Amino acid sequence: MNIFIAGLSFKVNDADLANLFEEYGTITSAKVITDRQTGRSKGYGFVELEDNEAGEKAIAELNGAEYDGRTISVSEAKPKEERPRREFGGNNRGGGGARRNRY
Repeated sequence: MNIFIAGLSFKVNDADLANLFEEYGTITSAKVITDRQTGRSKGYGFVELEDNEAGEKAIAELNGAEYDGRTISVSEAKPKEERPRREFGGNNRGGGGARRNRY
């Protein structure tokens, strides 16, 4: 089961997140999401547990709990939605066509 955790302290790292969930079952991954440019935590992360029942228990017990001075929200992660790729480059602002000088 993939679990979404929001409201994390910016000091929490992947290992801290794994430690928080280890009592609930076997963790296959634990990841705090960070900003690509700064490397700073965005305050949320994901934990994947092997067993769905263990995941449901973790969600029930940890949602609304205080962790590292912050109240965290814990829920089942929703599948990532496919978003259309953004096109970069060009200056496509509409208006189309060449401008003609009128005399």
